[in-house]
Amino acid sequence: MLNAGLLDDLMGRIDDGALQLTGEGGFIPEMIKAVLERGLGAELTSHLGYRKGDPAGRVLPNSRNGTTPKTVHSEVGSIPLDIPRDRHSTFEPRLVPKGERQVGGLADMIISLYAGGMTIRDIQAHLARTIGTELSHETISKITDAVLDEVKAWQSRPLDPVYPVIYLDALVVKVRDSHQVRNKAAHIAVGIDLDGVKHVLGIWVQTSEGAKFWAGVLAELRNRGITDTLSVCCDGLTGFPEAIEATWPRAIVQTCTVHLIRASMRFVSYTDRKKVAAALRPVYTAPTVEAAETALLEFAASDLGKKYPATAATWENAWERFIPFLEFPPEVRRIIYTTNAIESLNYQLRKIIKNRGHFPNDDSVVKLLWLAIRDIEDKRARARAKEAGKPKGEPRTAPGYLVEGATTQGWKAALGALLIAFPDRLDNHIN
Repeated sequence: MLNAGLLDDLMGRIDDGALQLTGEGGFIPEMIKAVLERGLGAELTSHLGYRKGDPAGRVLPNSRNGTTPKTVHSEVGSIPLDIPRDRHSTFEPRLVPKGERQVGGLADMIISLYAGGMTIRDIQAHLARTIGTELSHETISKITDAVLDEVKAWQSRPLDPVYPVIYLDALVVKVRDSHQVRNKAAHIAVGIDLDGVKHVLGIWVQTSEGAKFWAGVLAELRNRGITDTLSVCCDGLTGFPEAIEATWPRAIVQTCTVHLIRASMRFVSYTDRKKVAAALRPVYTAPTVEAAETALLEFAASDLGKKYPATAATWENAWERFIPFLEFPPEVRRIIYTTNAIESLNYQLRKIIKNRGHFPNDDSVVKLLWLAIRDIEDKRARARAKEAGKPKGEPRTAPGYLVEGATTQGWKAALGALLIAFPDRLDNHIN
C-alpha cells in the first residue's frame, strides 16, 4: 500500500470526508470483513481439498453450499460476515468458530470495563455509543462469567509454607439473597512472603464478619499449605485472636492499632477528636511496653481521660493484643502495627463497587473483586514502568506496590529484623 501510494489516497479520502475509519461502512470494519471472509474461504478450501471453481470438485462427495449470514462484534463495531458452508455440514471454521459472536479483543475490553467499576448496563450503553456495537445484557454477562473458572483456580491454588506477616480484614458489600438485598462481608487475606512480595491469598463472602467464619477461612489457608506465620494483624473482633492461635499456635496476634484508635474515638465529640488523637499518640509510638503503659496512665489521669473514660478503657481491654509489636524495631513496627496493607486495597475496591446498588450473588462479588485487584495492580505497574528510567534525584509520583509480584517498601530491613527475632522458624525456609 505504501509503495503503490494507496495509503496517501486513503488518507486523502478520509480528510475529504468521503470515507470513515470505523462504524458502519467504515474502512477498518470492511477490511476486517474482507480478511475474515477470505480466511474462512481458505479454511473451507483446505477442508474440501479443492479450490473454488476447480472442475475436480465435481467428482468429490462434498462440495460448497453457499453462505450463511452472521454478525460478529469487535472493537471497531459490528461486522456482518458471510460464513461459507459445505453440503455435508462437516466444516468447522476456526477463524470464527460456530457460536462465537466476538472477535479480536472485544471480550478483553468488556472485562476491563467491568473491572474498572462499570455495570453491565453501563458497558452495554458505552459500546453502543462509542463503537456502535449492540450487545445484549446476557452476552456481556456471559463474557464476564468466563473468568469464573480462573477465579476458582486462583482461590484454591497452593500457598507457600510460611508467610511472615498476614493481614486479615473485611469490607461490606450488598448482595441479593432470597429476594432480599442484604449486607455481607467480603473477607480478604493478604500475606507477605519471604521475598517481601504481597499476595492476596483469597476472597470469601459471608453474611457477616464473625470469628466462627474467620476460623473456617484460616483452616482453608492452612489446608492450602500455610504451616506457619510469625505475625497476624487483624481488627478487634471478639474471638478472632483465639481462632488465629488455634490455627497457628506460635503466631503473634497483633490488634490493628488504627482499628483500636477508631474504636477508642467512637464516643469522643468531634471538637475534641484532634486533641484526644494527639494525647494517644505517645501510647502507640512508645519505645517500650513500660513507656506505653505510662503514657496510657497519664492520659487516663488527664482532663481528656476523665472526660472520656471509655477511651482509656478501650485500650486497657485490648492491651495484651496491642503490645506485641512494641517489642520489635521500627522497621518491623511499620509493617505489623496496622492492616493498612488491606485498608489501602479496600479503599480502591470500594470505589469500584460503589457504582453497583447490589450484586446478584456471592460469585459475582468475588469475580469483580478479583478482576478489580488485577486491574488496580496493572494500572500501578504501568505508572511505575513510566518512571523506571528516571534519575534517582527526580521525584516519583507513581503509586507503591499493592499485590501480586510486588516487593513491599522497606521489607529487606524488616526481614532482617525478623530473622534476628525468629531464627529457628525462618532459617530453614529461606535456605
